[in-house]
Amino acid sequence: MKKVVLKLDFHDEKCRQKAMKTASGISGIESVAMDKDHKLTVTGDIDPVAAVRKLRKLCHTEIVSVGPAKEPEKKKEEPMKEEKKDEKKDIHHPPYPYTFVYYPPVPDYYTHGKYVEEDPAGCVIC
Repeated sequence: MKKVVLKLDFHDEKCRQKAMKTASGISGIESVAMDKDHKLTVTGDIDPVAAVRKLRKLCHTEIVSVGPAKEPEKKKEEPMKEEKKDEKKDIHHPPYPYTFVYYPPVPDYYTHGKYVEEDPAGCVIC
């Protein structure tokens, strides 16, 4: 079971009704609801991408969120010792700000705009 929230961009009541009818006709849907902010909430065993694909034929549709249908029960946390709290710290490193650019090495036979033979030691210039 999934709860999918979609943002629809429609301009009149007729398009709203068509969107609701199309969403309710998708296989696996258990409930469909729309709020005043044009957000369509669909619950059931569905593929969110397939639902968006069908609704985009009527109006512009975006996926806002996909999650479980029911909220999981929150477990009570057991009190932890001070030592264990320090071990549980999650260290977040920011992403590397620079991108790596690969420049291939310059071939040996071409240097500073002049052509040089591959084996200059074997050549004797008189």
